[in-house]
Amino acid sequence: MSTRWQAERSADDSRAYIERFTDLEASGADVHGEARFVDVVLARGSRVLDAGCGTGRVGAELARRGHRVTAVDLDPVLVDEARRHPELTVHLADLATLNLPGEPFDAVVAAGNVMVFLEPGSERAVLATIAAHLRPGGVFVAGFTTRSAYRPEQFAADLAAVGMPLEQRFATWDLRPWRDDTDWLVAVARRADDGPGA
Repeated sequence: MSTRWQAERSADDSRAYIERFTDLEASGADVHGEARFVDVVLARGSRVLDAGCGTGRVGAELARRGHRVTAVDLDPVLVDEARRHPELTVHLADLATLNLPGEPFDAVVAAGNVMVFLEPGSERAVLATIAAHLRPGGVFVAGFTTRSAYRPEQFAADLAAVGMPLEQRFATWDLRPWRDDTDWLVAVARRADDGPGA
């Protein structure tokens, strides 16, 4: 099976995605809200996994803020773009089968609708993989639209099932309060001290 991203996006779509964010940044738009949010919840110099990194925009800004960032995506066009950021260690890989060597991460970030572009039905397995890459007490931050088949309440249940209970919910990356009718979810979860599946 393929992810929704693979099924719904072509290489041309990926190139258009790159161009969109290049144009936004050139126009002076604020494109670093996600990184600012994540930076606030991390200790200085944290090890961060940018899961579904896209162009590397979020990871590169976190690296600029002093964090050590590993980035992963399954889209080869986006991975090539992310590798233009020399401060990132970038891997072409699927989150469903991810198995990175080395120490676990202090944080995993899945910004930009990563959760809703997974293969339908694989979300809990992907979250278990993310939990396995986090140190005990490590933080997971995700942001995605609430107008998809994968609902916030299912996300919360999946997080709990893999030992990463939901701690906070917001409606935006700039900390607007969560409401059940908001269009966007920004969630903070933390791996339980006794590990995935707790």
